[in-house]
Amino acid sequence: MDITEQINKFQEFLESSYHNELLENSQQGKDFLIVDFTNLSKFSPDLAEALLETPEEIIKVGELSARKIIGEELKEFSIRIKNIPESHYIRIRNIRSKHLKKFIQIDGIVRQKSDVRPQVTSGKFECPSCGNLINILQIDTKFKEPSRCSCGRKGKFRLISKELVDAQKLVLEEAPEDLIGGEQPKRINIFLKKDLVSPITEKKTNPGSKLKIVGEIKEVPIVLASGGLSTRFDLMIEANYLEPVQEDFTEIDISKKEIKEIKKLSEDPKVYEKLVSSLIPTIFGHEKVKEALLLQLMGGSKKQRKQGVIRGDMHILLIGDPGSGKSQMLKRMSQIAPKARYVSGKGASGAGLTASVVKDEFLRGYALEAGALVLTNKGLCCIDELDKMTTEDSSAMHEALEQQTITISKANIQATLRAETTVLAAANPKFGRFDPYELLAKQINLPSTLINRFDLIFPIRDLPDSVRDEKMAEFILALHQDTKIKEAIDSNLIKKYVAYSRQNVKPELTTIALNEIKAFYVKMRNTASSEEGIVAIPISPRQLEGLVRLAEASARTRLSDKVTKKDSQRAIELVHFCLSQIGLDPETGKIDIDRITTGITASERSQIVIVREIINDLEKTIGKTIPVEDVVREAEIKGVDSKKVEEVIEKLKRSGDIFSPRHGLISKI
Repeated sequence: MDITEQINKFQEFLESSYHNELLENSQQGKDFLIVDFTNLSKFSPDLAEALLETPEEIIKVGELSARKIIGEELKEFSIRIKNIPESHYIRIRNIRSKHLKKFIQIDGIVRQKSDVRPQVTSGKFECPSCGNLINILQIDTKFKEPSRCSCGRKGKFRLISKELVDAQKLVLEEAPEDLIGGEQPKRINIFLKKDLVSPITEKKTNPGSKLKIVGEIKEVPIVLASGGLSTRFDLMIEANYLEPVQEDFTEIDISKKEIKEIKKLSEDPKVYEKLVSSLIPTIFGHEKVKEALLLQLMGGSKKQRKQGVIRGDMHILLIGDPGSGKSQMLKRMSQIAPKARYVSGKGASGAGLTASVVKDEFLRGYALEAGALVLTNKGLCCIDELDKMTTEDSSAMHEALEQQTITISKANIQATLRAETTVLAAANPKFGRFDPYELLAKQINLPSTLINRFDLIFPIRDLPDSVRDEKMAEFILALHQDTKIKEAIDSNLIKKYVAYSRQNVKPELTTIALNEIKAFYVKMRNTASSEEGIVAIPISPRQLEGLVRLAEASARTRLSDKVTKKDSQRAIELVHFCLSQIGLDPETGKIDIDRITTGITASERSQIVIVREIINDLEKTIGKTIPVEDVVREAEIKGVDSKKVEEVIEKLKRSGDIFSPRHGLISKI
């Protein structure tokens, strides 16, 4: 088929199938038309075959025929092709030299995105000797000038005009779910032009989004340091069409049949129990933790205000003995939740979690590369071995957990990235296992400010108990005997159910539910004994917000728009369970939130106050240097144990309030 025949054929195809769309697009100022490959192959198999083999020529043919239909006044018009056959879907790692100049489709996750810059497509030159005009197409990366004119002149031609188009580069990386075993994800550069570049497709091509790209593979020459060309070439894909792949809760497609199933399931009175039991069926027990994980998937309602946003995401921290199934829970959650990532402590750095600034080869500048928390925006980030991370790295999470943004100020890049991410973290106690006699707060080797950001903290204890151990052994061994697990609800349906409820259900607190939470909060705050010293604070306003989020998530499990009293009670039960596990002060037997948030209990703080007062009083009577024995004696009269006094004195020395001029003597600074 020669070119004129191809143009006529393509024109016929556009007139028969896309005539109205073409005219509409040109009237609206859109200089492109999206053509479905299946329609083209039905109309003319020869054209479709030629398109896959020599895409550049056929797309030029398509553009010419489109311009004929609209009229010549439109200089630029692009034809975009979608739905190319499955045989042309190629993984990035499988691209070979035989695919050069062919039409293929790849998918992956955007890792980097450069700015939009103009690029020359063609240049017009004038010959100074004879006035001849020479048009040169700029195809390569290097700007080309004409080598000679028909009149015999060589070199020194004058550039009259040049045509520019917008250009942008993306770096696409294979999606983690497509990798097998220990493969490293491969990357490839994608070149976008004209209407595919940013502003218009801003949402689609942001780092972290998953894309399908149809385009032609081209080779790029590598220039050596000596100035010559290398025998090796680089690969690049010139994109012809791109579409985002749904990943988010908000973008999951749910069919009408599935919506019927979801609605039917939500009417089941035992839907909550069924969802909890199907969530992590391979782990025995830990019902409370599973409940919390289900509520975390559902999430509370995000509330927009003029003054800012109140987050709806709940963060959960699991701290437990080794071998109690924490990592398995995290892995399973990262499979069920849409747009989830699993990272592990030692293998994650602060930059890897938040964002890093890398040198951009394409534009000779700096580009932002998104980390795990940004890539899972509106998703779930599972962080294992949180305690193995260095303090500098884990402190990078503070802002992401509470404000849900990540601010970067490096290498003249000042950026704020959205990180509306739900975090599920797991850590081990300081000495590997819990010590049943030591304060739990002292066994968590994490900054108290970070622990405070988690709505729920579950200690997962592994204590011998003959009845439970027997059941657990039976359960685990049965799993090994029969690998098929009977789930009450299929994993795929859970994913769709969660997505549907997050898209369509915005629960609101009823007055009864609100009063229930209020009563619990006020009662908890005021049960503390106000005897001598400082009052223990059992619960803080941060937990109050957590209660509201949990109650909203509980209503979402039934697809209900109203938060009932039962939802509030469920939230209260979970929060109380966590606080009584972690926040109990063994000395007073009361819950004390400071044990989690600051690491110093109220009873300890009141002892510090007593010892300080004693030191102040003694200073007035004895003078600057005070014997430690006197302090101990006075404290014992006030009912503070001598061991505790020595601990407090050590603490005061460390904080720099007092110093010891000689052994056995202390003095205020």
